[in-house]
Amino acid sequence: MDNKDLNGLSIRKVVEEYNIPSIGDEMILFDHFNDVPLPNEPRRMECSMFAICLKGKAQYTVNTNRHTVKENDVIIVNEGQVVGDYMLSRDCEGIAIMLSEEFLNEITSGINELSSLFLFSRDHPVFSLDASVTKTILGYLGLIKQKMADVDHLFRRDTVRMLITTMICDLSNTVLRVQKATNKKPTRAEAIFTDFIRLVEQNYKSERRVGWYGQQLCITPKYLSETVKAISGRTPNEWIDNYVVLEMRVQLKNSMKSIKDIANDLNFPNQSFMGKYFKEHVGVSPTDYRRT
Repeated sequence: MDNKDLNGLSIRKVVEEYNIPSIGDEMILFDHFNDVPLPNEPRRMECSMFAICLKGKAQYTVNTNRHTVKENDVIIVNEGQVVGDYMLSRDCEGIAIMLSEEFLNEITSGINELSSLFLFSRDHPVFSLDASVTKTILGYLGLIKQKMADVDHLFRRDTVRMLITTMICDLSNTVLRVQKATNKKPTRAEAIFTDFIRLVEQNYKSERRVGWYGQQLCITPKYLSETVKAISGRTPNEWIDNYVVLEMRVQLKNSMKSIKDIANDLNFPNQSFMGKYFKEHVGVSPTDYRRT
């Protein structure tokens, strides 16, 4: 595929530039590495990418760090990272998935040890799988491709989402075993980030103040903000908002609760306040979102 100037690399821009099957602006599956529009020049990722190399070699940089990929290697590129210098060997083959931030958040919302997985992928953007695990992952990818092609399936999006969730859980089992085998002691910053995410997972419905989380961790809000930003590239407020917005989206689509009841459940002062918050982050009102 010819490289075009995509500036920031997002699902929407890729879908607009190329004739590639997708699920809206949320996900794209590439059967061949040659079709993945990673750039030669530095571009910031506005989505996340998961890929697996089946043959040959590939090279690319993430945040100026060069990585080489070979057979049975998994590639993880997170939203916000800068990629460039993408090169493939002539015999390189592989499969890749690009996921929007919102879709990935929805997929991973029920997965335990999310913070550990995030830290692992940050420190291990490329890691190897056993051939048996590769075979399992390819089985999932085949099912995902099949369901994506079934455009008349009434539950196409949800079926694909659940298949990806299951695939990530299987992959995560391997990842966490590798992580534990290294016996690497987390840095203080990594430990703070892990504890912060766990606190958010437990308290986001009732607490959205960074100061409160800092108090629970016995550190200042400023230090918490600096640490979380340095580790993850996101501020504490962005992480908290991600959890809150995802919960609102789930309840609006998958429950019969009134918008007022959802506002109460998420500890908003009133329905109007929640409506403004939701529209600021999603771009539409809760009522319009529920109708779509």
